Amino acid sequence: MSMLLIKGSFRVDGGAEPDGDTLPFVPDDVADWKLVGGRARVVPKADGRAAVRLEGVDALETHYRKTGYGPERHQPRKLGHLAADALLKHLGFTSIDRHENETVTTVPVQVPGFILTSGADAYGRCIALAFDGSVRPPVYSGYEVAVDEDLMKRSANYRLVEDGLAYPMFYPGLPGYLRDLLRDAAREARNSAPPKGVWAEDKTTGGALIDGIGSITDDDTGVVILPKLFRRLKDYLDSGSGVTSLAGFSAYLAGAADEYRHLPDGRTKTGLHRLIEISEDGKTLRMTRSSDELLFLDK
Repeated sequence: MSMLLIKGSFRVDGGAEPDGDTLPFVPDDVADWKLVGGRARVVPKADGRAAVRLEGVDALETHYRKTGYGPERHQPRKLGHLAADALLKHLGFTSIDRHENETVTTVPVQVPGFILTSGADAYGRCIALAFDGSVRPPVYSGYEVAVDEDLMKRSANYRLVEDGLAYPMFYPGLPGYLRDLLRDAAREARNSAPPKGVWAEDKTTGGALIDGIGSITDDDTGVVILPKLFRRLKDYLDSGSGVTSLAGFSAYLAGAADEYRHLPDGRTKTGLHRLIEISEDGKTLRMTRSSDELLFLDK
């Protein structure tokens, strides 16, 4: 499977709020955005920039909000900020100043690099592998290239997972052999002594005690869980006034109808309720499989 190469710059200015898996990118030739296929078209701003969402990774949420599902929320900030700062440093930004409103000031404000993409998502974000300017592009901008393992290991995506600062999160746009690389890097980070990054605190499969929204958002006491699970749980807890119990969460997940497959070759299943267990007292939540064992299908 080949991916489209677009050469340009990563730019962080004008109130940008990059996190550990999303940041702005400006092609050298803005017309290159028209070459990106997928579920929606990439629509750049007037200066040519558009959001790039890193392929194959999911970093802790530093500012998440779904329209109609309550206020903006965040996961415990420490690890989310570490991932966001690491992403910027991997791409060549040398100084990072984070403000209380999650906007970031960097030096320099933009750095050269390139992305490799297999398309855009339903929100018009370009889903891509990101590379800093020290990596030599294997083809000219606007052409497609088959990504080998050596090139993948030089991507910011791989390095975040290798550092334990992002979870692997797989969708059909990433070939199986590249998923395997991220899976192995994640397991090595998780099984190291001590575990790296998020793995030192992760409660996704071990069990997270949930007692209201603060259980997953408080900077000091909030539990660290897979961001995809956080997003679903946040929306559920913010779906009505006074919702604190997990009693209706399984039904909520069934209604959301996320589709996925067990890797390597499982059949398509619908509903994340099939992947969670809630304790008899209704207070503890756990996923029965880690994210590196799953392939989520585009909705």
